[in-house]
Amino acid sequence: MPSAKGRLEARRKPSQVRAELTRDRILTAAAHVFTEHGYAAGTTNRIAERARVSIGSLYQYFPNKDAILAELLVRHIDRGASAPAGDLSPGTLEAVVRTIVRDAIDNHRDDPKLLRIMIEEAQFSQELRDTVARHGKQRVGEIRDLLARHPDVRVQDVDTAADLIVFTVEMNVHRFSAFPQTASIEAVENELVDMVTRYLRG
Repeated sequence: MPSAKGRLEARRKPSQVRAELTRDRILTAAAHVFTEHGYAAGTTNRIAERARVSIGSLYQYFPNKDAILAELLVRHIDRGASAPAGDLSPGTLEAVVRTIVRDAIDNHRDDPKLLRIMIEEAQFSQELRDTVARHGKQRVGEIRDLLARHPDVRVQDVDTAADLIVFTVEMNVHRFSAFPQTASIEAVENELVDMVTRYLRG
């Protein structure tokens, strides 16, 4: 029986443009199929049909739909990390915090249904774990440097504060983007900005 790691790792990393395009087509098709049919009914056969590839071709790239979903989440995280950030240069503390919160919200607006499926169903491949760790370290470092420079920040431990802020903002934005509540996303933004700003002012 294949190991959990083997079940989640992509089988083939394309080195040629044509192969990369095929892999992209499979991932794009999977995103549509999961959104339209749900994860349980989003079979590899449906994905292959939507991508216009044979099921054998799909299995050359991914061993199963769990590996496909894990790769979709890797891409989601990488896209958020590479997206141009708002202006984080020191201004008023509230304005800086609002930029941090709004960046997180903007990175999760595209497809709430797919985001919900990724949160509920994705299993962690090693590549996904590495991506989460890399993105988290990068983002915490950016926020830590910003806090260390800002004259209005009054926390005792800047490193811990940066980690707490990234975790708090990301987790709440994920929750309200993927699982809409009675509150609007604008209300969530305002409350998060107020909460984080008050914390940083000490």
